[in-house]
Amino acid sequence: MQPIYAFAFIFVVFVIGDWVSVRTKSLVSSLFTISAIFLVAFWMGLPTTIFEDSTLLAFGSMMIPILLVHIGTMMNIQQLKEQWRTVLIALGAIIGIVIAVIGIGSSIVGTAEAFVASAPIAGGVIAGIQMGEAAAEIRRPELSLLASLIVVVQGFIGYPVASFALTKEAKRILGLKETFKNQESNQADDSDVRFTVPKKYRSMDYYLAKAALVAVAAVFVSEMIQSLVGFNLLDKNILALLFGVAAHQIGFLESKPLNLSNSYGISMAALTVVIISSLSQATPEILLELLPVLATTLILGAIGIIIMSAIVGRLLKESPWMAIAIGVSALFGFPGTYIVSNEVAQAASDNEEEQQRILSVIQPKMIVAGFITVSIASVVLAGILAPILVNL
Repeated sequence: MQPIYAFAFIFVVFVIGDWVSVRTKSLVSSLFTISAIFLVAFWMGLPTTIFEDSTLLAFGSMMIPILLVHIGTMMNIQQLKEQWRTVLIALGAIIGIVIAVIGIGSSIVGTAEAFVASAPIAGGVIAGIQMGEAAAEIRRPELSLLASLIVVVQGFIGYPVASFALTKEAKRILGLKETFKNQESNQADDSDVRFTVPKKYRSMDYYLAKAALVAVAAVFVSEMIQSLVGFNLLDKNILALLFGVAAHQIGFLESKPLNLSNSYGISMAALTVVIISSLSQATPEILLELLPVLATTLILGAIGIIIMSAIVGRLLKESPWMAIAIGVSALFGFPGTYIVSNEVAQAASDNEEEQQRILSVIQPKMIVAGFITVSIASVVLAGILAPILVNL
C-alpha cells in the first residue's frame, strides 16, 4: 500500500475513535474503538502491512524512549517516592491473575493452557514470547498461538475497564479541593531550567534535540549494563522515564518538550500504531479455534485483577477505582496507560486546569503500574512458570 494511503486510512480511523471517546465521555476508549475497527478491517481484507507501509510503526517504536523522557519532565522525585502503594497494588493484581487463572482456570481449560495464559495476561510481548517458547518445547504449538493471541486481544478487556475505573476516579478527584492544592505543589515547572540558550535560539528543533539526547543517554546506559551483566537488568524505557525526571530536576530539560517542539500529536499517533500493530495476526480462524480458552482465561484474569487490586488498595487506603485501574494496567501497559489517562482527563472536564489536576493524580500511578506489571512482574512470572510448564 502507498504510504500516503496507509497514513490517511489510519488517521481517519483514529478520528472515529476520538469521536466515540468524546461522545461516550471516555467510557468507550478510543483505543478500544480503533482496535475493533482495525480487527474487522483486517478480516475484510485490509492489507496487514498497513502499519509498516505508513512508516508510523518504525517512527512510533523509535519515539517511545523520547516520549518517556517527556513524561518524566512532568513528574518529580516526590511523586515517584509516593508510588510505593502503586507498586504493591500492581503486584497484588499479578497474584490475583495467578490465583484466578491457574488456581481456578486449570480445572476449566486445562493446566498447560492456564500456565501459558497467565503470564501474558499479567504483561505483554516478552512474557508471551517466553510462554510461547515453553509451549513449543512441550510440542504444543496451539498454545504458542494462545500466548500470542492473549497479547493481541487483552486490550479489548483492559481498555474499557481502565476507562470506566479512571472516569469514576476523575469524578472523585474533582470533588476533592484539598487534593488539588496538594497536587499543585508537586507539579514540575521550568523556573529552574539552567542549561539553556538565549530565547532566540530556542527553536522547536532545540527542544526535541534535548529530549532525544536524554533518551539516547538512557538507551546507552541500559545497553552498557546489559553488555556487562549479560541480561537486561535495567530496561531502557524505565531508565528513559527516570532520566526525564532527573533531567528536569537538574535544570537541563523544560517540562513537556514534545509540546514545545510541536511534535506531541504525531508522536502519540505513532505510538498508538505500535500498540495496535499486533492485531493483524488475529485471523478469524485462529480466534475461533482458541476462543473458549482465550475468553475463559482473560475473563478469569480480569476478575482476579479486580478483586485483588481492590483488596490491596483498601488495605493501603487507596481509592477502589484507582486501585482497579492500576491493576488492569497489566492488560495493556505503556503507552496505553498514558493515552487512557489523558483521554479520561479530557473527558472529565473542559477546564484545562482541572484536567491537569486529574492527570497529576492518575497519570504517575498508571505509568508506574504499567511498568511494574508489563515490564517487570510479568517477565519474572513467565520465568517462574515456563520451567514448571516444561516439567509438568
